[in-house]
Amino acid sequence: MQARGRHTNTFVYDRFLEREGLPVHRAVIGVDDLTKLPRGPWGRTGGSGTFVQLDGTFQSQRGIYVAEIPAAGQLAPEKHLYEEEIFVLEGQGVAEVWQGSGPKLSFEWGQGSVFAFPRNTSHCLYNGANRPAIFMAVTTAPEVMNSLKEIDFVFNCDHTFGDLYAAGDQYFSDSGVRTTEGSYQGVIWTTNFIPDSRKALLDDLERKVSGGQLTGYRMGAEFPHGHISQWPAGRYHKAHYHGPGAILLGLDGEGYVLAWPSALGPHPYQDGHGDEVRKVNWSANSIYSPPNAYFHQHLNTGAGPAKHVAVYGAKLPMGVYALDDGEGFVGYVSYRDGGTLIEYEDEDPQIRRDFEAELSQKGIQCAMPAFA
Repeated sequence: MQARGRHTNTFVYDRFLEREGLPVHRAVIGVDDLTKLPRGPWGRTGGSGTFVQLDGTFQSQRGIYVAEIPAAGQLAPEKHLYEEEIFVLEGQGVAEVWQGSGPKLSFEWGQGSVFAFPRNTSHCLYNGANRPAIFMAVTTAPEVMNSLKEIDFVFNCDHTFGDLYAAGDQYFSDSGVRTTEGSYQGVIWTTNFIPDSRKALLDDLERKVSGGQLTGYRMGAEFPHGHISQWPAGRYHKAHYHGPGAILLGLDGEGYVLAWPSALGPHPYQDGHGDEVRKVNWSANSIYSPPNAYFHQHLNTGAGPAKHVAVYGAKLPMGVYALDDGEGFVGYVSYRDGGTLIEYEDEDPQIRRDFEAELSQKGIQCAMPAFA
């Protein structure tokens, strides 16, 4: 009998990152502009790229990378057992997706497009313009690789899943199906392709931000699910926390995100922990992902509406501190009632003071609702 090798703390996904030979950008909360990260040549795909690893994505076993398709070029076809969602940051082109000897499904994409490749489908991305195209991908690669322990098998498995052709040649078309679900009657959009997330029709939902709109979406049986949200100038979200796994990409507007461990309580500045509150600037092409049980809130300091798109897994969102059998998503339940959301009247007063000061410097009127 051959002796078993010594256990190590190295994850298989870490070995994959090393093998790919790309830069890896690591941060706690987020990245100001994905398109500005240095990209290296990517031999396996024929493009260039960089991996991104945040504390929250590490905790939830989600992978992020940013890739560039050469002008009027293409990436090499690939298939893999992990699932992958694409967010187009710049450029336009065509995607081809197929499985085994089945027909190729093709569709056009452009800036703001969001789509997902089902498990183990072959796919190829073509750049249809004379300048580079840039996209962000969110994947389940860490979870799959760390579970299977074999990188090559992830890319060379011949098993066929039935997802791709379930809707015939209309898989990457908008189904038009929108349902109202959950404790707060939010709208869920079932679609495998969003042509332009910046222009998507959204529904009113003010639970997390005064004057806000939010529409959820589902693209796969388990992954990805997410939402698109917009809120007015001069306003900000209520702080809340949940488990890790939510990744948010800025689409429009500008502002900043505040994040702090929920163990510090709802008043970090007032209780002397202001130095532990992290501030991340964001605008179009910014991302952030709150770590497990971190309060976080999005503040719009731009002259117009702010908009972002989020992705998470099968849960809403993933991890602990997310769901309660009796109440639904506890991120919509007030902290004072046992949930994880801080109402405006219960928040740390320093948050609004700082927000008003920043708006004043820009000559923008604060539009936050008054409270006693």
